[in-house]
Formats: sequence, C-alpha cells, structure tokens
Amino acid sequence: MTPDPDRTPWRGWRTSSESAALPAAKGAGSRRPFGATWWGRAWLNALEHRARLDPNRLGRGRSYARRGSVLDLTVDPGVVRARVQGSRVTPYEVTVKIRAFSDAEWSAVLDVVSAQIGRVAALLDGELPPEVVDDAQAAGLELLPDAGEVLTACNCPDFAVPCKHSAAVCYLIADELDEDPFALLLLRGRRRDELLSMLRSRRSTGGAAGPALKARPVGVPAKAAFAASVGAVPMPPRPLGQPGVPTAVQVLEPPRKSGIAGRDLVALATDAARRAWELAAGDGDGGLGLTQSEDLARRAAGMPGSAALTDLAHRAGVSARQLTSWAAAWREGGAGGLAVAVAEGIEVDPGAMAEGAAALGASAEVEGNRVTAERRQLRLGADGLWYLFTEQFNDWMLSAPPSPDPAELVSE
Repeated sequence: MTPDPDRTPWRGWRTSSESAALPAAKGAGSRRPFGATWWGRAWLNALEHRARLDPNRLGRGRSYARRGSVLDLTVDPGVVRARVQGSRVTPYEVTVKIRAFSDAEWSAVLDVVSAQIGRVAALLDGELPPEVVDDAQAAGLELLPDAGEVLTACNCPDFAVPCKHSAAVCYLIADELDEDPFALLLLRGRRRDELLSMLRSRRSTGGAAGPALKARPVGVPAKAAFAASVGAVPMPPRPLGQPGVPTAVQVLEPPRKSGIAGRDLVALATDAARRAWELAAGDGDGGLGLTQSEDLARRAAGMPGSAALTDLAHRAGVSARQLTSWAAAWREGGAGGLAVAVAEGIEVDPGAMAEGAAALGASAEVEGNRVTAERRQLRLGADGLWYLFTEQFNDWMLSAPPSPDPAELVSE
C-alpha cells in the first residue's frame, strides 16, 4: 500500500489504524522542567494563573511539549504562532497573543530606562536585567503579562482555555525566554535591534526621543482610606491548614427522640466543615451549586467500596451498585462525568462518532453517543468531551478524565 505522504514523518512507529500523535517522552527528558531562568518562570506564572479554571490541561500541555509535539514556533510582535501535532494527521494551528505596546508607550519605557546608566549598559551588552520590569511600571506599564493578557487560540475542538496544544506552546515560550529574554520585548512589540538602536539614540542625544506617558496615579490604598475613616482594618481569620471535624458534634449526642444517629451527624458536620474550609481557603465553591444527584455522587466519591457507601445508597433510595458507578464518574470527571454516565441519549455529530469509532478500531460498534469495542466504551458528552468507560463486574465505569481527543484516551 502506498503510504500517505501526510503521515510519512511518523510511519516508522505508527500503523495506519493508530493515532498520529507523537509517542510519550521517555528517559531524562520525560520530566524535564520549564522556566529555568527568572524570565521563563515569570512567564509560566502568568500562564498558570490564566489556566486556574482548568489546571488539568497544563499537565497534558507539558507532556506534549516534552514529547516534541510542537513542530515549529515563531515569535513576532505581539503574537507567537506554532503548529502542534495532535492525534489527527494534520497538525493544529495555535496562536498565543499578548498586547504589544504602542510607540508612545515604548517611548515612555525607554525614557525611564535611559536614566539608568547600569541598565543601559546591560541592555547594550545583550542582557535583560529583571529591573526593567520596574522601569516599565514607573512608566505606568506592565512588561510581564498578567493572567488575563495571555490569550490563546487553537483550531482543535477543545474549548478549555488554554487547551493542551496551546499550553504546550506556552511552555516552549518559556524555553524561548530562557534562551533569549528579549523575546518578551518582541512580544511587547519591539525587536532587539530596534530597541538597542533607540537606546543608543537616546544616549547620544542626551534626551528622550519621543513623548513620555504619565505614570499611573498612585491614589489612596483602600486599607489606608478605611483606617482613616473607621480605624484599623481587622485581619480576617486564616483558615486551618486542612479541614477538621467540628468538636461539638463529637461531644454532644443528638436527642434520643430525634431519630438521628450520632455517627450520621458527625459525617454530615465533617462534610459541611470541609466545604466551608474550601470556601474560606478559596479552593472551590464548596459544592453549593450542585444538584441532589451531583451532591450524592460527590459524597460517595469519598467512600469507595465501604459500608458507608452502601448505607448512603440505602438512605438515598438508589442501589449501591448504581451509586458506586456514580462515585467513579464523579472522581474522574466531576459533574460532566456524572452527566455522561447517567444520560441515555443525546444528539451527536456523526462525524464525531466516526472519530471515536476509529480510535477503538475496526471492531467498534456505534450506538447513539456511545462507541463500544469489547470491554471499552467511549461516550461523547454534551460538553463535547470524550469519556472512557471500562466494563467492571458487568457494569460500565468511568475510568479516566475526559479529553477532546478519543484516541488519547484509548492510547493512555
């Protein structure tokens, strides 16, 4: 059979029925860190804050970066462009953007930098000292992007921000900054030679080469304003290092006529204390928006295979087998995992189902939003993500976190 030229680079280790994705990294490079310098770490800090809503994509992005899935990467003023090899043959197109400074803004930054002889000497010598960040702030600007400024885009079907392909590119941008921190200035709109030329011009003329911006007004800190009118701002109590069990419910038994067992009250109070701790520590919303079924699955997820789960199922009016399945779905996929575990049928795109069938191979059978082959089943959720179920004790159990790429679930 004549090989597909689009797959030629990977023919040596992938058959025509397998994913086009590059193999997992092995050896010393499989766990290599990113952000070895001050500039690289600062960039990754902005990325990780940007991805706070979905940190799972960062781990996948690191894996893609380590295995060499980013085929090329170019840095231009305000934008990074790259192609990332996913599981399909055609690589995905990724862009990462931050706002480039205007001419007037750059002029203001260089006015401040030019006043620092040591700073200018370092720049002209090819070094970018971290103090340049302070110079930009003195001009009312932030050289390092904050969480909301790192804008990623990818033509893959994953709606996460950033997706794993975009995250892989962002990790390699950290490598670029480790190698040449002037790449950050390029992202802000100035090439290295342009910047150095402007600095030399300022030093030779002894003055600024353009209009300067006014620094941002300092204003009055909210804490100082409160103290001036009311008094010292009270310090909020810090949450404990970890949630605990309320002491009162361990000491006080509920009234005998209440019909409430002491151990049940302890379990409920402990759960409530943990949710309150999450709210106080800023770690989630405490599950306040969950439906009854979702909250039941959440509670059961913390007691796999125990008598407590069986007792909880009895009290909730569901079978222990069903609740065990719900608990597994919640552990792996949260609310989305539970939804796809209990949903009987949703409208799906036939093309998407064909992609799932290809991932499971020739023996796969498609029914509704489900693709089944032997003891494995892929389900397409209403959220556009794929979920992998495996048959355990004559029941289908969610066995992995979701992914927009069905082939990735099958290969792991």
